[in-house]
Amino acid sequence: MLKGSSMRWRWRWIKKHLQPPKTLIILFLTISFICSWSLMVDEQHLNGSNESITNNITILLWHWPYGTRYSLTGNVCLRDYGISGCVLVDDRTLNESADLVVFHNFELKLHREHLPVDLHRPAKQRWVWLSLEASENNGDLSQYNNLFNLTMSYHPHADITVPYGKLLQRKKPGLDFVIPQNKIYEACWVVSNYQKRHKRSAVFQELNKTLDVQLYGFFAKKILPKEALLPTISRCYFYLAFENTNSPHYITEKLWRNAFQAGTVPVVLGPPRRDYEDVAPSKSFIHVDDFKSIKALAEYLRGLTKDPKKYSAYFTWRQDYTVKLYTDWRERLCNICPIFGQLPTQKVYEDLRAWTKW
Repeated sequence: MLKGSSMRWRWRWIKKHLQPPKTLIILFLTISFICSWSLMVDEQHLNGSNESITNNITILLWHWPYGTRYSLTGNVCLRDYGISGCVLVDDRTLNESADLVVFHNFELKLHREHLPVDLHRPAKQRWVWLSLEASENNGDLSQYNNLFNLTMSYHPHADITVPYGKLLQRKKPGLDFVIPQNKIYEACWVVSNYQKRHKRSAVFQELNKTLDVQLYGFFAKKILPKEALLPTISRCYFYLAFENTNSPHYITEKLWRNAFQAGTVPVVLGPPRRDYEDVAPSKSFIHVDDFKSIKALAEYLRGLTKDPKKYSAYFTWRQDYTVKLYTDWRERLCNICPIFGQLPTQKVYEDLRAWTKW
C-alpha cells in the first residue's frame, strides 16, 4: 500500500502531466458516490433495516381492527411471509411518509376512530377502505365519498381482495389426508349470534327436527376452547357453515376453518352456489339451495351417513388442494405489496356506498 506522501506526489504528477478534464473528475466522483450509496443500501437491507431504502412500500395501519394490536417489530413481511420491500407501521407520526394508509371500517362506523381529514395528505398517498363484513353491515358510507382511493375486501371486485381462506394447488397429488373415523354425530353447528330473523335460524330449526345437530358456542352455552374446536367438529359428519348474512361472495371461516380444516363436509348457506364454486370444488360442499325443502336436505344428509362411498366422495378434492386460512391482519397487509404496482394511481371513490351494493 502506498504511503500518504507517495499518493500525494502521484496525484500532483497526474494533474501536471495528464491534466484530466474537470468533467472527467466530476464524473469519476459521481460514480464513486453512487456505488458507495448502493453498497450502503444493500448493507441496510441485509441487516433488516427499513430506513433510507427508497424502494420500500410503507403501509400505515391507522387503527387496528377490533382493537387487537399485533407486533410490528422487525421486518415482519420479509421474516414471516417472504415479502421484501414492504414496511408495516402503526405510528401515525409517519403519516407523511406512508404510501398507503389503511382504515378499518368497523371502528369508523362506531365512531371510535375518525379519518384524519385535518392533516396534510401527500399527493401520492392513497387511502384504503378495509372491511371484511358483509356489505349491508358496513353502515352509512356516504360520509366517505371522494376520500378513498382503494377498497380492500373479501369481494373479488375490490381493488385488493383479501379472502377469509382459499385452496392451494398441491405440487403433486396428496395422499396424506385421511377422513376422520371418529364421527358420532350427524351434524354440528357453532353459533353465537343466534337471531330468529336470520334465515339460517329457520333452516336449523327444520333440520333439527330430523337430524341430530350438536350445538356449540354462546347460544348453546357450550363454549369450545380454541384447541378443542376442530377436534370436536371432526366428530360430526356435517358442519352447518351458515353465514349470518346472505351477501354476494361473503364466505367466511365457517367454510375454511370450521368445516374444511376440521375434516367434515360443509352444508353451506349464504351466497349462491356459483360464488362457492368460484373458490372451492363443486363436490366439496352441499348447498341448502340445491334442495326443494329442508326435509329433503335432511334426508339426503342422513342417507350419506349410511353410505361411506358416497360420503367419502366429498373429500376427493383434498388430493389436489390444501386449505389456506387467513387470520393475521399483518399477512393481509403484507400481501398488498406484491400487487402495489398494479393498483390504480388516480382512482377516487365518489360514492363508496354504491360500490358496496354488488
